[in-house]
Amino acid sequence: MAIHLYKTSSSGTRNGAVDSQVKSNPRNNLIYGQHRCGKGRNARGIITARHRGGGHKRLYRKIDFRQNEKDIYGRIVTIEYDPNRNAYICLIHYGDGEKRYILHPRGAIIGDTIVSGTEVPIKMGNALPLSAV
Repeated sequence: MAIHLYKTSSSGTRNGAVDSQVKSNPRNNLIYGQHRCGKGRNARGIITARHRGGGHKRLYRKIDFRQNEKDIYGRIVTIEYDPNRNAYICLIHYGDGEKRYILHPRGAIIGDTIVSGTEVPIKMGNALPLSAV
């Protein structure tokens, strides 16, 4: 993983770094618009919590937390930042042609293969039921 450091041109860019493997354009069929008109307002639209508002518009990514593709190998294609949670997510291409997002396993890189099931090896990124551990 190559990390690019910013050249300090102001105090806001000091100690800044960007990971070169992280993509920013999500898959269109795995995202949807999240209706977020709260920003400190109640049901009538009146501000009840002050100093909250603004922010960048965010799209919600559908994350596969269950990983119920049993015994089908998947390959990590991209690593993206998810603005709705303070975490990175991976786009997985499974062998049957399905594409899903999962939370990024620490240490996994682009090109790694993952699998979920009962008889899979215990490895970073693989998903096993608790009865098989």
